[in-house]
Amino acid sequence: MKRIAVFAGSFDPFTKGHLDIVRRAACLFDELWVLLAVNASKKYLFDETARIEMVRAAVASIPNVKVDCYDGLTVDFMKRVGAKFLVRGIRGAADVDYEQTVAWNNRLLYPECETVFLSSAPEHLMVSSSVVRELLKSGIARDEEGRKLLAKYVPEPVVKMILESGSSSNR
Repeated sequence: MKRIAVFAGSFDPFTKGHLDIVRRAACLFDELWVLLAVNASKKYLFDETARIEMVRAAVASIPNVKVDCYDGLTVDFMKRVGAKFLVRGIRGAADVDYEQTVAWNNRLLYPECETVFLSSAPEHLMVSSSVVRELLKSGIARDEEGRKLLAKYVPEPVVKMILESGSSSNR
């Protein structure tokens, strides 16, 4: 039986921390879906199309990874693709508390769902989409030094896409 997992998030934008979790999870499962979760009530820096393109570009070299977006419950998407595992990245204690609650609720909705927690690599503990968005809003990518700093947070294909999108300037 094929081991299928889902790694869901808003990925606004997709970071090196996300990519690290994807690479490690891809080694554990036969098939890994990176699911761009869509929440109409949330305000994103990047639109859905840009975010999915960023994810696809970042994971393109990982053969058993597929990318999709979905605006419903993650467990409903899991059922649709036959996934039994939900991968979640953990940076610290606050993440554990939150993710345990989500895992418990997902299990109630989909008893076959097993949540797999992967601890962030030490070099990615402080990397988050929120930090990247704040840096972008401050205009970090206006000069070469700022672009080099941005590259510490997001994969190279994503840096290029951010610079091309114009979201690297002060908003």
